[in-house]
Amino acid sequence: MVAAVRAGASQRAVAQRCHVSLLTVQRWVQRAGRRRLDRVDWADQSHRPRRIARTPLAVEERVLTLRRVLCIESALGEFGAPAIHRALRERGDAVIPSVCTIGRILTRRGALDGRRRVRRPPPPPGWYLPALVRRDVELDSFDVIEGLVIAGGTEVEVLTGVSLHGGLPAAWPGPPVRATTVVEALVTHWQTWGLPQYAQFDNDTRFQGAHQWPDALGRVSRLCLSLGVVPVFVPPREPGFQAAIESFNGQWQAKVWTRFHHRTRQILRTRSGRYVAALQQRRASRIDAAPIRQPFPPRWRLHLQAPPQGHLVFLRRADAHGIVDFLGHRWPVAPAWAHRLVRAEVDFATARVRLYGLRRHAPATQPLLRRVRYVYPRCGFHD
Repeated sequence: MVAAVRAGASQRAVAQRCHVSLLTVQRWVQRAGRRRLDRVDWADQSHRPRRIARTPLAVEERVLTLRRVLCIESALGEFGAPAIHRALRERGDAVIPSVCTIGRILTRRGALDGRRRVRRPPPPPGWYLPALVRRDVELDSFDVIEGLVIAGGTEVEVLTGVSLHGGLPAAWPGPPVRATTVVEALVTHWQTWGLPQYAQFDNDTRFQGAHQWPDALGRVSRLCLSLGVVPVFVPPREPGFQAAIESFNGQWQAKVWTRFHHRTRQILRTRSGRYVAALQQRRASRIDAAPIRQPFPPRWRLHLQAPPQGHLVFLRRADAHGIVDFLGHRWPVAPAWAHRLVRAEVDFATARVRLYGLRRHAPATQPLLRRVRYVYPRCGFHD
């Protein structure tokens, strides 16, 4: 471009020929000046100004002094950058830095006494169960989407499920979910895909059982125990434990519920089935790489009156006295473990409850805090 201009062509004609702006041609012509083209530095140059004006040292000292004065004498107790800027303006100083400049002065001179929040990395998925972290076993999470209504007043609830490692999705839209509905859906799902080691739920009575009586185990809990699946009940109002299923719930509502207008429940089931099948196909490689599931027993039948066998896991947070609540009982853990997470493992075979301490910032350390003898009462199942 510079050579063409020096040969007599106009800068505008050169800009049109090279498909650049006129300003670009002018900038390179100015860069070259009268020097030979092989002696011009054609490399891109920084846009940073060659000289950065810094606040005079006297002004910085005045800002620091005023901060110390405001720290002691301010009636509002304010001595940050905005307060210092207001004080300088009220005094009528000749040089008044901006609020941002005052903040940089305080940072540069180490005059800030605030502490930054320490952000620790999140624990790995399934950190509260050691076998899950090692990817030896799989966990299926289940939840219910409530409050959906089809035009005309038809109420809809959706039982959803997703596996932790494989991301295996499932959704059953229909009428309000009951415990019998959950049992039928889980049996069908596990007959198709196999049994996981753990099945995780919240503390809904449809999953856990009645809360008003001690030692109550619902249909879903007895179903899992009869199949050798360990039910896991997460702590109430605790973030993170249900992250996978809550994420899938939001995804299902965005891709199925709010995407279409559903006239009937059957139409909703059809569209949900298409979406779940497509998502399973997309996640096929991830599902295949997940831990192996156990085959469903061929001649299994659910006996609700049979004594529970196997394990049951409750995740709870201790109160101010180091006590956790589950199965309608209060279990002392340790006074030093107040307001901390606890994993309670109920072993029906050995009649023992083991209480382990959990800490998010140290997920690999889960000390055994206490063993308690617990004999499940011989009482039948009441629907």
